[in-house]
Amino acid sequence: MSADPKVLLTDLLRAALKSVAPAQADATIVLERPKQASHGDFATNLALQLAKPLRRNPRELAALLLAELPASPLVAKAEVAGAGFINFTLAAQAKTAVVREVLTRGADYGRGAHKGVKVQVEFVSANPTGPLHVGHGRGAAYGASLSDLLELAGYEVVREYYVNDAGRQMDILALSTWLRYLAFFGIQVEFPPNAYQGDYVIDMARELSNAHQDRFAKVTLEQVLAGTPGLPPAERKDEAAVQQREAHLDALIANAKRLLGEDYAWVHGFALNEQLSDCREDLAEFGVRFDKWFSEQSLFDTGLVERAIGQLEQAGHIYVQDGAKWFRSTEFGDEKDRVVQRENGLFTYFASDIAYHLNKYERGFDRIIDIWGADHHGYIPRVRGAIAALGLPPEKLEVALVQFAVLYRNGQKTSMSTRAGEFVTLRQLRREVGNDACRFFYVLRKSDQHLDFDLDLAKSQSNENPVYYVQYAHARVCSVLAQWGGEVAELCEADLGRLQNARELALCARLASYPELVQSAAADYAPHQIAFYLKDLAAEFHGWYNAERMLVDDEALKLARLALAAAVRQVLASGLKVLGVSAPASM
Repeated sequence: MSADPKVLLTDLLRAALKSVAPAQADATIVLERPKQASHGDFATNLALQLAKPLRRNPRELAALLLAELPASPLVAKAEVAGAGFINFTLAAQAKTAVVREVLTRGADYGRGAHKGVKVQVEFVSANPTGPLHVGHGRGAAYGASLSDLLELAGYEVVREYYVNDAGRQMDILALSTWLRYLAFFGIQVEFPPNAYQGDYVIDMARELSNAHQDRFAKVTLEQVLAGTPGLPPAERKDEAAVQQREAHLDALIANAKRLLGEDYAWVHGFALNEQLSDCREDLAEFGVRFDKWFSEQSLFDTGLVERAIGQLEQAGHIYVQDGAKWFRSTEFGDEKDRVVQRENGLFTYFASDIAYHLNKYERGFDRIIDIWGADHHGYIPRVRGAIAALGLPPEKLEVALVQFAVLYRNGQKTSMSTRAGEFVTLRQLRREVGNDACRFFYVLRKSDQHLDFDLDLAKSQSNENPVYYVQYAHARVCSVLAQWGGEVAELCEADLGRLQNARELALCARLASYPELVQSAAADYAPHQIAFYLKDLAAEFHGWYNAERMLVDDEALKLARLALAAAVRQVLASGLKVLGVSAPASM
């Protein structure tokens, strides 16, 4: 019998339905687990659902269904409840059968089947302009866990990082590095407040100077500053001052390109590769992997940006105003139309994003999941609109939003501005609390909910720390099995009928719900549901462990309890793997 008794109950109800109402024999049968244990193990609203078409009182219809329900030794009790629900209480042997299934299937327990359904998950995709900070960490943890969850649910998953290696932000990083480099050779340019300020920029500049001496410093201060508008006083925050600072920065970039000539591409590439390599290494250490790193620049090199905008233009979704090309995104629910090509001929970031999504569709994914920061919420209508305007099905694209995690240290909220350099890096956080705590804590809340990262709790070795509590349950089972000294394969033949007390049967029910949970969590893009499940499973196991001895003298009872413990360990390990958290054998 399947460890999921819903299959059995569905078959029994179907047989009763054929007898009571043959015309409704193919009706959908929904079985749910009641919130209160006193209501049994499963409940169905089938009688309520069919009462109207059959013109029968729901409770009377429920009673008729029960009267025709085939007998089964796996159903201990079935009764009418409330307005016409049918509650089922399973026999102990129906509940304990899951233990053998978990031990037999091992790591495949909970694995679903959506064979051939290709899903692309794009996440993190932070501009490679500086180290990843704790805000990026949440998107990384969520995307990685969601990808693993979808794979466990049976989908074919491609994990992708979109590298923004084209455009103004990379020019700003290249300029920032060059200006810091010039300072090593006595060319002291007032550093723009809107350039990248962090120490990592100085480190890159130092490496550049050590490797190439003054190769990129054969300029004068006057040449670097030629034609640049002056910087307004730092205390000025008005819009005119902001625009003046941006104009100053753009002029410096233009001068750098002119003065360095072909060497500008080298400096630009150096800064990009340094930051991208650091990002790759950081994520790999965090247990986050990608199947593909997709270059934004490749969209321009292959002509896909021009092709995408050309297709929109041919379809009548582009108009020209003030020399710029605009996409009619208001026709697709956006608050205003969007520029895709500026009057100087340069394409906007939105244009390359349109091309990138066109590329995703052309690669043949059945489902495309973009994971964005919550501040990109307004971006959804224009991207979906562009997809629809290209004649592609926008419903294939789903966007999951992730709120930034806020780290509190000594009661103080920490700033995370990348340009200012005042941020806590993901690497610093990982070194302080460990990868496991980072990965678990990041998915303890629904992705679009605000998350305060409790640093003290994450470092504590107590039952209040959820990751410690779950891992400790796994380690406890490992310890008991080590004391026993046998092989887990022997436990597949244990007499599971010896598992009879309420705690044991509750644990079995919890294990049996895991495959269904995997599917529902995957459907909702909600790895936090796995975290909640693991906390509940660990709590039930600890309660059982503290109440009962496992290595008892009664051999049959001992093997049955060890089998249940081993099954709990397997499911704990499976869930922890989804979350990217280790399952230690000892603590």
